[in-house]
Amino acid sequence: MTINDLIKQLFIAFSKKDDDSFYELAEEIINLEKRKKHNILAKELKEALYNSDNFNVRTKRNYRINKPIPRDNDSGFPLVDVKKYNYLDWEQLILPENIKYELEQIINGYRSKEVLATYNLAPKLKYLFCGLPGTGKTYSVKILSSIMNLPLVYVNFDAIISSYLGETASNLRKVFEFIKDDNWIVLFDEVDIIGKNRDDQHESGEIKRVVNNFLQMIDNYNGESIIIAATNHPHILDPAIWRRFDEVIIFELPRKKEREKIIKLYLQTIKKDKNITLDYFVKETEGFSPSDIKTMCQDAVIHSVVNGRDVLSLDDLDYSLKKFKLRLKQQGK
Repeated sequence: MTINDLIKQLFIAFSKKDDDSFYELAEEIINLEKRKKHNILAKELKEALYNSDNFNVRTKRNYRINKPIPRDNDSGFPLVDVKKYNYLDWEQLILPENIKYELEQIINGYRSKEVLATYNLAPKLKYLFCGLPGTGKTYSVKILSSIMNLPLVYVNFDAIISSYLGETASNLRKVFEFIKDDNWIVLFDEVDIIGKNRDDQHESGEIKRVVNNFLQMIDNYNGESIIIAATNHPHILDPAIWRRFDEVIIFELPRKKEREKIIKLYLQTIKKDKNITLDYFVKETEGFSPSDIKTMCQDAVIHSVVNGRDVLSLDDLDYSLKKFKLRLKQQGK
């Protein structure tokens, strides 16, 4: 479809008050501008599309905006946080292509649920994200939330875990009750807190009961939300946890190509000395997570700015690299 056709169809959708078609066509126009490398225009169009009072018209059918947040009976703390991410897209996510492909399949499957139903099939809705800290698990969930236009329900395990016998399982039930009738992306981050191996002799009977309850709730969930559990420690998960998820995605440390892209991304805010050769830093950051590289680059920029320089020097980068290598060594990485 040409740009002229897209604009014509956009106006028709607007006149018919067909919100779904309107947003789909608007997204097509934005993606077309991206392909033309008109990235600034694409960003401004996306912000204009979603940063308006009318945006909630489209999302009201997916979830209830004023739905009461479940809380722990004892502390009163909220069991979940509900967040919206409207401006994130694939370009801000630097991961190996195989992982990006798996994430794209989550979106494709969800959007194909009506077609799948004609084959008596349903999309995959339960995912387990595994990987070292800082490898992009949580950020990927935020990207999915933005691209799919689904609010993110972040489960607060600090509030879920209760000192009162049986209250933890009760809090979990409240969470599943909260998500059952609406469309969300639900993140159980650090799920190993409630998904530990029940054969571990060091765990209490209460934790084992919580694991049992969590498994049953995952099994019995038949809503339309996407449930994502993330863990930095897959080796301590109960074996039965793995079978409850439709798909497992393993997040790996960035390879050379990804490390180079991450370094360039987070150093683009400042001019660089012509003597800087990024190849050296790409090589020296092997074993760093994306989060490590991001923080190292930002630290180098800060070091330059606070010392009165508006051009990043080789010394700034070297200073931050040595500091972060020492930090990672202390952490046993």
